Amino acid sequence: MIAFITGATAGYGYATAEKFLREGWSVVAAGRRVERLEPLKKTYGDKVLGVKLDVTQRAAVLQAVDSLPADFKAVDVLVNNAGGAHGLEPAHKAVLDDWDTMVDINVRGLMYCTRAVLPGMVERGRGHVVNIGSVAGEFPYPGGNVYGGVKAFTHQFSLNLRADLLGTNVRVTCIEPGLSGGTEFSEVRFKGDKAKAAAVYAGTEAMTADDIADTVFWVASRPARVNINTVSMMATCQAFSPFAIHRKST
Repeated sequence: MIAFITGATAGYGYATAEKFLREGWSVVAAGRRVERLEPLKKTYGDKVLGVKLDVTQRAAVLQAVDSLPADFKAVDVLVNNAGGAHGLEPAHKAVLDDWDTMVDINVRGLMYCTRAVLPGMVERGRGHVVNIGSVAGEFPYPGGNVYGGVKAFTHQFSLNLRADLLGTNVRVTCIEPGLSGGTEFSEVRFKGDKAKAAAVYAGTEAMTADDIADTVFWVASRPARVNINTVSMMATCQAFSPFAIHRKST
């Protein structure tokens, strides 16, 4: 069994690659910083194929999938994990470059990788696309503007893939995590400000990358007759906010 995982050099992606490898799968681990995959290569050897890849580059994505060696060609599970948030400013103060980056990674990257891998799955009559979304795609919060928007796209794209793929035996799942620590998510959002990033998780028991990886493997290992459409998951210490009401001062 072969899994193709994007954003596999850190966070959810690295943990998911390690989980699948522990379970005996072969893994195409794609990401921009392939040197980070050395520990996996040392442990799992030829079961790991590191691919340097920027998912926002359409030609590079198509080339990477097309040029996979025979032992890794028949991808059983695609995990579209590459993504991230940039900035937390309100919309009227947001940096447009941050918005462009979020659309490029979370939307275009998702589309390119899915379109590249799907034809082979349909031809073989089996496969599973697992998209990593976010609770931000359903529940708004201040500063979540475009990030929430792209994760709403991930959710709806997943549902529409299910409609398109009916009768092909190819499954689709959207996994939507909430508060998760031990990743680079907040450091990226706050431009490397470790203090700001740490403050997000202060006093919490957030989910871990391994929690997400276990969930990805669980949905992928259900019997072929079962499709898990959506998984929404939060840390126990997290819940939904009450309605915000702005009151004028008297």
